[in-house]
Amino acid sequence: MAPEAATDLHRFKRRVVGLCVAAVLAPAAAEAHGTRHRLAWPFEIAGGQYTPVVSWADIAGWNDDNHLDAFKAFRASCRAVTARPASATVLKALGTSLREPCRAARTADISSNAKARAFFETHFRAVRLSRLGEADGFVTGYYEPVIEGSRTRTDVYAVPVYRRPSNLFVRGFTQSAPSLPNSGPVYRKIGRRKLVPYYDRAEIEDGAIAGRGLEICWLKSQTDLLFTQIQGSARVRLEDGSTIRINYDSYNGYPYTAIGRILIDRNIIPKDQMSMQRIRQWMTENPDGATELRRQNRSYVFFHEVKLSDHDEAVGAQGLPLVPGRSIAVDKSLHVYGTPFFIEGELPIESEQAKTPFHRLMIAQDTGSAILGPARADLYFGAGPEAGRVSGRLRHNMHFVMLVPNNLDPVARGRTMPLPEKRPSAKIAKLFPSKERTPAAAPQAPAPSPSPPAGEPARTAPESAAKAASSEAIPLPAGRPEGRPGRHRRWHRHFQ
Repeated sequence: MAPEAATDLHRFKRRVVGLCVAAVLAPAAAEAHGTRHRLAWPFEIAGGQYTPVVSWADIAGWNDDNHLDAFKAFRASCRAVTARPASATVLKALGTSLREPCRAARTADISSNAKARAFFETHFRAVRLSRLGEADGFVTGYYEPVIEGSRTRTDVYAVPVYRRPSNLFVRGFTQSAPSLPNSGPVYRKIGRRKLVPYYDRAEIEDGAIAGRGLEICWLKSQTDLLFTQIQGSARVRLEDGSTIRINYDSYNGYPYTAIGRILIDRNIIPKDQMSMQRIRQWMTENPDGATELRRQNRSYVFFHEVKLSDHDEAVGAQGLPLVPGRSIAVDKSLHVYGTPFFIEGELPIESEQAKTPFHRLMIAQDTGSAILGPARADLYFGAGPEAGRVSGRLRHNMHFVMLVPNNLDPVARGRTMPLPEKRPSAKIAKLFPSKERTPAAAPQAPAPSPSPPAGEPARTAPESAAKAASSEAIPLPAGRPEGRPGRHRRWHRHFQ
């Protein structure tokens, strides 16, 4: 980034659309964190705003958390952080900066909560984060369902769980790629060349891909399948007592539509009563309405079977087992897996009406198609009915604090930002004026004067000024230079 771009912030904001960052360092913050920790422009998170925290003690509940549990989850993520190629994170805010604290975590002797807290305070600085123009972030919860199923189709188990079809195609990826993006268009091939959007939920439920040997197992109802797709994984308990573990593999390319929002907008379920359990109850009591509601969400998820025991946790998008109460899903287009986030506020953990204090350091280890934005997280609570009850009632605003590695060089990160193209020279601009430019002398009709109070004479509009404005000569752009007359006549005959 040129020095002028760093100093002329106003001009930079006009040119870079969609990158909104607020960063202010008070002198006290610089003194508290040291000059080498100073957060300088340009450290940017698209659509987000941040404010450095002066002191760790200013974070509510920071000293009361179990930092040792958070450190164990962070060190587990570090294995994937150091193994990941730099190209996968170079365009994100943190880039590859997590590698240095990860190297320190690998060799550190951390066996107590005090040492774990000191580690985070030494290798990171705290930054309050939110969406631009908002004060808080937003959290939901997710878990791993335990549902009943069968390896074969029966009268009871008649809803298939599909693996990824062979005709599903994403640009830039081979059809056999182990991992596909969870956003963007998805196609199916017709013949060798033609690509059309993939089947939506209604078409798949009606049998568009049935009979191709894609069935992993069979469930009791479409509602069970829908909530399994929303959670992204499940433990399917078979009739013989064994368990199948399935995880998210890919989707059909349609954006996720929250069915809870539809029920609220239709005044079927009040917003303050909305929960996953309430949705399931309504769908059970209204099977015909459930079919129509379900198909409003055209997104459809495909799974793959994973070899995990009943004691293993579900595997997140980072490729590691999730940690209940410490793992979160974030927007992977903005954040790097392994980033610590301290989330603070009150949640209905103990009951639907409870306001349980929640002050916890979480580690970004997963993602989801509905998790979008800089301060948006899905909290993982584990597997089973109780985890489902807790996660199903979470839709709350919370305070977000992101931990930024001290070794991050914001100025160096700014060099990777794309800058706008240079403006054309004055000579070119004169020869080829912009069509979007409106003539300065095209006046607008004057606004009508308000009605005068009773008893006062009506004021006449300044007609002379309007006539003078309309009579001004409209400046015309300079004509293009004439070429050779013979060439123009030849071009004319050619285009005729």
